[in-house]
Amino acid sequence: KIEFIGDSITCGYGVDDEDKDHHFSTLTEDVTKAYAYKTAQALDADYSMVSISGYGIISGYTSDPSKKVSEQTIPQYYTKLGFSYNKFANTTAPQDIEWDFSKFTPDVVVINLGTNDDSYTKGDSAKMQEYIDGYRAFLETVREKNPDAEIFCTLGLMGQGLCSAVEEMLYYYQQDTGDEKVHFVKLDVQDASL
Repeated sequence: KIEFIGDSITCGYGVDDEDKDHHFSTLTEDVTKAYAYKTAQALDADYSMVSISGYGIISGYTSDPSKKVSEQTIPQYYTKLGFSYNKFANTTAPQDIEWDFSKFTPDVVVINLGTNDDSYTKGDSAKMQEYIDGYRAFLETVREKNPDAEIFCTLGLMGQGLCSAVEEMLYYYQQDTGDEKVHFVKLDVQDASL
């Protein structure tokens, strides 16, 4: 069993759109063509996904690094049943329902978050520290909810600006906790010419 936590890279944003300049649409997003689903299929693994396009750990995607998009963060929804932009008349939205972690106990958790945060941090040391602190707090929640899982913190497919921040966070996290079941995997930047 694998749990994937991520953003548009996990969701498969834009995989069904040949024009990279188009704006977001769920019509061109297909999770079955993205790495998470393909990995689960290749390993014949059951899977769960917690991913929302444009979301990060401390900020969602922003075209203006001076403007943090704090409402677009995965940690606030991780312990919830799900997330929906839709308004639910006379019913409870999935983000208002607590997730029962006993329903799915993963052997492996893959966290791929930071691409959208990087649009906000842009190498600013104070913002990068905020990302490190936010990532650590989120990692502690993921560990609490999945005490026996191997956790892989991955980043780099669409930019490596925060890879050193994840490595630093993980170093101190392991020093403080002794948790050796958490690993960093630096991904190669995708080759757009392929």
